[in-house]
Amino acid sequence: MKKIIDLRSDTITKPSQEMRKAMYDAEVGDDVYKEDPTANELEKYAAELLGKEAALFVASGVMGNQICLNVLTQPGDEVICEKDAHIFQYESGSPAALSGIQLSLVDGTNGVFTPEQVEPLIRPESAYYMARTKVIEVENTHNRAGGTINPIGNIKALSELAKKYNLYFHLDGARIWNASVETGISPADYAKHFDSVSCCLSKGLGAPIGSIIAGTKDFIKEAYRVRKAWGGGMRQVGILAAAGLFALKNNIPRLKEDHIKAKVLAEALSKISGLTIQKELVQTNIVMFIPSKMSVENFLAKAKDAGVLLGTGKVGVIRAVTHMDVSTEEIDQATKVIEKIML
Repeated sequence: MKKIIDLRSDTITKPSQEMRKAMYDAEVGDDVYKEDPTANELEKYAAELLGKEAALFVASGVMGNQICLNVLTQPGDEVICEKDAHIFQYESGSPAALSGIQLSLVDGTNGVFTPEQVEPLIRPESAYYMARTKVIEVENTHNRAGGTINPIGNIKALSELAKKYNLYFHLDGARIWNASVETGISPADYAKHFDSVSCCLSKGLGAPIGSIIAGTKDFIKEAYRVRKAWGGGMRQVGILAAAGLFALKNNIPRLKEDHIKAKVLAEALSKISGLTIQKELVQTNIVMFIPSKMSVENFLAKAKDAGVLLGTGKVGVIRAVTHMDVSTEEIDQATKVIEKIML
């Protein structure tokens, strides 16, 4: 059987034997009653890691983001975010469907927007006939921009703007661990500028499922209620929480290896005729490139036939994501496949 090199996402990783053992050995209880010791330990550890008062384990990144937005808003409110933000592009219209809120889109550069772009979009409090601006949302790293990192100085400036207008500031930190490893800025130093944070355990860190949301104790108390209302009370969830706890304790530093592999891939792709790639945008573990000689659909089909699975980014763009289950040797093999396709 042909070995498949899967570069579609960093969510496709399988739990390691050590992680599986942690899951097998996990002490469990009923988490709806807050009696699951492993889930409680995960939430305590994650809150400390993010420098927040409390945290909550949720089923997915989408659930995490949407619970946060629901708690921070009321129906009819508005959230300002970047035009390619995950909450706009990839969350099934949930802000409107679940919370009755709308999104105001900023045309950022490589996923990053500035306070100067945001301030004119903030609705006047006196404008009762408009939606109420309530939240500014930032995604770091930015998925659709290719894993780009939002500079900490820009985050601080946006935080000050949010405070100036009495707005909440939310971080979609699905891959905040990648940003932290690459910059040396701790997750807590990122998170301290935000009222709420959502972080994935199943992207890059190798857990099979789950995300963490964090904030004040009062925020998490309300998030706990919303999670239950949305069907997220998962009873003996310690079996899954154990994987997340193992991931946070063991797998964050090794993300640097994924970044190195992504840069190796980007450098190799830049030398292939007929491909367009901006190497400077490969800051973490996502590589975006454009084939000039064929459609994305045709390219993906040819790569799949040759044993390499790739994904898509924006229209006309191919995405490759490095992760712990793909080796440097497999990156080299994938490069050769892509080169052959472009001949």
